[in-house]
Amino acid sequence: MDSTPFEVKEPSHTSRRVFCTDLLLTSTALVLAAPVATNGVFAQDSMVAYPPRKIEGAEALLPGSSLYFVYPTRNDPAVLLRSAEGEFKAFSRRCSHAGCSVEFDAARRCLTCPCHKGAFDARMGQVMFGPPRTPLDEIVLQVRAGGSIWAIGKSFGRNTEMIAHSLKGGN
Repeated sequence: MDSTPFEVKEPSHTSRRVFCTDLLLTSTALVLAAPVATNGVFAQDSMVAYPPRKIEGAEALLPGSSLYFVYPTRNDPAVLLRSAEGEFKAFSRRCSHAGCSVEFDAARRCLTCPCHKGAFDARMGQVMFGPPRTPLDEIVLQVRAGGSIWAIGKSFGRNTEMIAHSLKGGN
């Protein structure tokens, strides 16, 4: 009877070719996974809070119309839009292509850039056509007591759903 309870085997040797193939596949997987991981981080960090500012006249804004204001500083033109359904949205008026001031086109329900004929969707700020490649920066809004509308921050070019409060029809 043998006194050793198990058999000792020689360690297996991995060929250089197998090792290099495994290394290449692992490296490729890490490179491909990196953008997915960083997109989640950027989506979380894309909103910047600024000092809150009441948007004067917002309560009287009729559905389907717009109101120009400045936020977060006097040098940052913005536009408040009220959809036909009564929902409020606000965007920077700086075109993401060349920085020209966009204008609200109520008939087409979009924001147009007169410089290079670009257009942005008025509901989400996404590019509809033209040279811009990124959406407009969204102004984060909040409804406060009495139905007043306040700008409280900016969501930069991603327009994630980081709205502090649902902004339906003056609720």
